[in-house]
Amino acid sequence: MSAMEFNKFVAAILVAGLVFMTINVGVDEAMHRAPPEMVAYPVPMAETVVVAASETEQAPVESLGALLAAADVASGKKIARKCSACHSFDKGGKNKVGPNLWDIVGRDMAQAAGYNYSSALAGMGGVWDYAALDRFLTKPKDMVPGTKMSFAGVKQPEGRADLIVFLRGMSDSPSPLPATE
Repeated sequence: MSAMEFNKFVAAILVAGLVFMTINVGVDEAMHRAPPEMVAYPVPMAETVVVAASETEQAPVESLGALLAAADVASGKKIARKCSACHSFDKGGKNKVGPNLWDIVGRDMAQAAGYNYSSALAGMGGVWDYAALDRFLTKPKDMVPGTKMSFAGVKQPEGRADLIVFLRGMSDSPSPLPATE
């Protein structure tokens, strides 16, 4: 093999390498993706919280009786629209996915005629008084683990009070409001 043929062979290898590298860089630039703005599954990290002495005092919690006394029935009716997908509110109304809520305040738990309650709720016993409704409406699955109700709950105490006062009005003889403290 002469020197000229050897040079051609080496040049061909170098050109092929340069072409391969150019294509590789070009494809990387064309297919480059920016990192996601938000991690899809954030991993909770331990936080160190420094609290000043004045911040440790909690705001006074308003009693349920006071919240109910100040509740707005019209606002409760708006909130109840979420419930109407699964519940009816009419006297003698049919059960839907959930039981009819007419006269719920003061009714025994899991006692709507013709409705098949989850075993978790059926086994609870008790009465749907104002405190029980408030606990349940905060987050149903916390009060009754295993309930069929998939509603997440009403987080704001004022919203729950509005809804409870609206439900209270769904009765021929509404239960008296609890005393304010």
